[in-house]
Amino acid sequence: MSKIDLVKAVTELEEDLVIAGVNEQLAAGVPAVEILAQLQGGMEGVGKLYEAGDYYLSELIMSAEVFANAAALLGSALADSGDSKTIGTVILGTVKDDIHDIGKNIVSTILSCNGFKVVDVGVDAPIEAFVEAVKTHKPDVVGMFCLLTTAFDVMKETVAAVKASGIKTTVLVGGGPVDESVAKWCSADGYCKNAYDAVEMSKTASSAN
Repeated sequence: MSKIDLVKAVTELEEDLVIAGVNEQLAAGVPAVEILAQLQGGMEGVGKLYEAGDYYLSELIMSAEVFANAAALLGSALADSGDSKTIGTVILGTVKDDIHDIGKNIVSTILSCNGFKVVDVGVDAPIEAFVEAVKTHKPDVVGMFCLLTTAFDVMKETVAAVKASGIKTTVLVGGGPVDESVAKWCSADGYCKNAYDAVEMSKTASSAN
């Protein structure tokens, strides 16, 4: 039986092949962490194609679904392996007065694919929810989203509250109308144009903390 190239299948968004490949390797006794590493390699391939402009948001969403469905097959096997090593912890949320979640959900999935523990405080998240999560989880990164310009003020207030919490963390912001100037105005530590910016900046922040 020919072995399915999982990295290639994920990169090319061939979900049926990905699922078949994961099941094939599980049946052959391949450790779940090794299979997960292949899935992550495929997601890196998707990221490169997205950065190059060959893939768009629709492919990014599809890749996240393919990864999530494949990773679900590894759930119990990963738990049994006891491999809980993570790069770092990231808190994500859409700020108060904004209920958009698609960007947040994509970033959450892509971060998880790349070895981060993600704590999602949801949408329309009050300032207190971010601060409480920061105090509880002491994350390396806090990521805030908004797709409404009317939420810029509350984003700025949320950044200030997180920085005043006394916990050392890197605050990143993103979302449709957000840009470098908005990030500076909010006193955030960085602006993420897309999910792969979020991954790279989170890796940098985690290694520094």
